[in-house]
Amino acid sequence: MNIKLNFTAKGKIAIANFSNEELIELFTRYSNTLTKKYAVDISIPVTMNENIVSDGVIKLVLSNVECDIDVFFRELGRDIKVPLKKRLGVALDNVFKLER
Repeated sequence: MNIKLNFTAKGKIAIANFSNEELIELFTRYSNTLTKKYAVDISIPVTMNENIVSDGVIKLVLSNVECDIDVFFRELGRDIKVPLKKRLGVALDNVFKLER
């Protein structure tokens, strides 16, 4: 299953402070942590995510989905705000919206 996470206006401002590689690393790390709690396998292909900042989107591939995807991504959104907020220095609301 292919998923797109579209960054909100504030999310786009926050990710502008990161390189493409840093964003892939952050999303991979936080996703992998959550997969210990939720039954889903996630990959973030570099070839599909070559311009995350300019596109305003990060693309993920899910497999073996045995959990509520909306709950998973809500929790990922809360977790991913931490490093974005630290780099940006201001509070953030939702940083992305899920698109299936």
